[in-house]
Amino acid sequence: MYALVDGPIDVPAVRAAVAQDTAGAILVFHGVTRDNFEGREVVELAYEAYGPMAVAELEAIGREVEARWSGARCAMVHRLGVVPVGEASVVIAVSTPHRAACYEASRYAIDTLKARVPIWKKEIYRDGSAWKANAETPSS
Repeated sequence: MYALVDGPIDVPAVRAAVAQDTAGAILVFHGVTRDNFEGREVVELAYEAYGPMAVAELEAIGREVEARWSGARCAMVHRLGVVPVGEASVVIAVSTPHRAACYEASRYAIDTLKARVPIWKKEIYRDGSAWKANAETPSS
């Protein structure tokens, strides 16, 4: 499951996409809108994407996770449009046979998503707004 959605993310469906009997660990990461950034009050976030390229890149990252960590499964869903404080903008689920690999794979998935996927975030503050570029780099 690799998708962009316009409303709230169906978290149970993302988790179900990676469930497997061989998994000793399943992690579900929720990236949520927080109410502040660098001392400014955040009201909401707004996301835009180049859809076809973004989904293709999510799929590529998922293939990388599954190739790099034996027995891994990965699913990633990113929300577009307005995401209020407290709601998820991205949900990533990873399952692996063992927990250490699951933590590594999950971190790789989110860091690589932020570095490579063409999704843009606008932070809307109580006193204005600003577009934010992803500055993270993928884990090695």
